[in-house]
Amino acid sequence: MKIQQLRFLCEVERQGLNLSYAAEKLHTSQPGISKQIKMLEDELGVEIFVRNGKRLTAVTPPGKAILAIAQRILQETENLQQAAQDFTNRDSGKLTIATTHTQARYMLPDVVKRFTARYPRVKLSLIQGNPVQICQHTVSGHADFCIATEAIETFDELVMLPCYSWNRCVVAPPGHPILQQKSLTLEAIAKHPIITYDFAFTGRARINKAFETKGLKPNVVLTAIDSDVIKTYVALGLGIGILAKMAFDPARDDNLRAVDASHLFESSTTRIGIARNTYLRGYIYEFIEMFAPHLSRKSIDDAVHGKARIDYDM
Repeated sequence: MKIQQLRFLCEVERQGLNLSYAAEKLHTSQPGISKQIKMLEDELGVEIFVRNGKRLTAVTPPGKAILAIAQRILQETENLQQAAQDFTNRDSGKLTIATTHTQARYMLPDVVKRFTARYPRVKLSLIQGNPVQICQHTVSGHADFCIATEAIETFDELVMLPCYSWNRCVVAPPGHPILQQKSLTLEAIAKHPIITYDFAFTGRARINKAFETKGLKPNVVLTAIDSDVIKTYVALGLGIGILAKMAFDPARDDNLRAVDASHLFESSTTRIGIARNTYLRGYIYEFIEMFAPHLSRKSIDDAVHGKARIDYDM
């Protein structure tokens, strides 16, 4: 049995049993993967996959158990390598963070600047995507952790570490009637075309819930995956925008005006998601603490290794 065989096995499962995709990800040949998996099955004496000709169509019951063990072995192998690196090269390595556009654009720049000044020899990469995608990157090991508001809680493989709570504002061009409201209401907002986030992003479900509770049907004319796009189309006069307060800067967004809407919507909590039982390099703890100062190394370790429960709701 070889570690390489376990990597092939797990990547095939990760790619939906598509051998071609797995071969591409692993920079090897499809026949090579098939041969190694068959050798592993012969050694173990069980079939891991159900086959239809040369195609893999399902995972067998023993295959599911074997895959779970293989994933744990690969995780521990990675942990061994990380631990060795931590002792031999404390200030160098790589850090990959999977996150959404809003976090990358508005919340991370200052932290990244401070981190790169402290660790100039660490190669930092940001992978952007929707909340489900960035969680998948973390589960698969392609990212060290993810930062998002949604979706993390749906992945049992991840622990959730609460970072900060935030709410929303309404933006409009100068002189727009919505800006003249003495006390902003959902009824007033619902009278105008609305531009806001795609449903998978940045607390959209809480926006919908607020209107539904009041029996209102907002006229959402355009959705986008990031705040900059929302502000662009609001400035063009297509509607008023509902976006995260963190994404509005009066100096930068001088062609728009904002009204606080925190009293209209439930607050949302941004969290860091980390794969369970992962070994974290020392500089990863420091990055997390720069981003969320209340998350100490001990609290992170306790959560990642299942020693304590974090108060997810802050």
